[in-house]
Amino acid sequence: MRIGLMIGSDKERSRADRLTGLLEDGKAAESEGFASFWIPQVPGYLDAMTVVALLGGVTDRIEIGTAVVPIQTRHPLIMAQQALTTQVACAGRFTLGIGPSHHWIIADQLGLSYGRPARLVRDYLDVLEAAFAGPGQVTVANDSYRVSSPVDVTDAFDVPVLLAALGPTMLRTAGERTGGTLLWMADERAIGDYVVPRITTAAESSGRSGIRVVAGVPVTLCAERDIDRARTYASEVLGHADFSPNYVRLLEHGDAEDVGDTMAVGDEAAILARLRRYRDAGVTDLAARVVPLGENAAERLASRRRTQEYVASLVSEFDS
Repeated sequence: MRIGLMIGSDKERSRADRLTGLLEDGKAAESEGFASFWIPQVPGYLDAMTVVALLGGVTDRIEIGTAVVPIQTRHPLIMAQQALTTQVACAGRFTLGIGPSHHWIIADQLGLSYGRPARLVRDYLDVLEAAFAGPGQVTVANDSYRVSSPVDVTDAFDVPVLLAALGPTMLRTAGERTGGTLLWMADERAIGDYVVPRITTAAESSGRSGIRVVAGVPVTLCAERDIDRARTYASEVLGHADFSPNYVRLLEHGDAEDVGDTMAVGDEAAILARLRRYRDAGVTDLAARVVPLGENAAERLASRRRTQEYVASLVSEFDS
């Protein structure tokens, strides 16, 4: 199991410092030995793929990915154009994570249709696959898109695609047509008993191998007395499951009731044991989302550093 970092919106930094700070975070993750660095497309915050492209110029080894970009916000040919350009900037280290997002973002915030998301994903992938096949004319006609346009960005790199897949139809699509899935709010039982069997079966039926299961997992290194506080805080700052029926349905396949229940939290032994359970459930890549505790910014920064340093110390153990 490869261990990487997943970041989110950083309200501790001033707006003027957020981009430069995020680039420093990516450089630090690489120097600490993390395998990957995942950036979500947070509504109203820094654009994830732009940040990835900039990170490609200040790092050398680490995989950099989006987790995830909502497909409804960008035409698939424009997504492909930007992804290919980003891949050039990253010299082949970029992984495009996409998904249909949630109704409260697509419909409520943006005023776009959230109808038939699984069908839209399949139609979207038709265009992406054609655009990523190499420079040339892209001609696709399906229920959602009519595309006839050239793509001429690069012939040196492919763009791996991961799909945020929570339901059985999406997991089948992820296994049949992409490199794997990106998960959030999934505990070990949901992953081992529900996600992995479905996506693996779909991949094998399509002759695909090396399918990835990338799980975003909140992590906090703290004293035992602070565990409950950490779980409650994580659910508050990372978003309660009841915001999205998709997450609620995923949680029903496991033992967790909210994102805080999926945490690796407590002392070093507790965190290590939980990460091992994720590995044993079939997670190929764990994206640690550090959740710092503290009464003020200085205490939270110290908490973040302690947690991140400890998780970094585990990279070689899980990669062996």
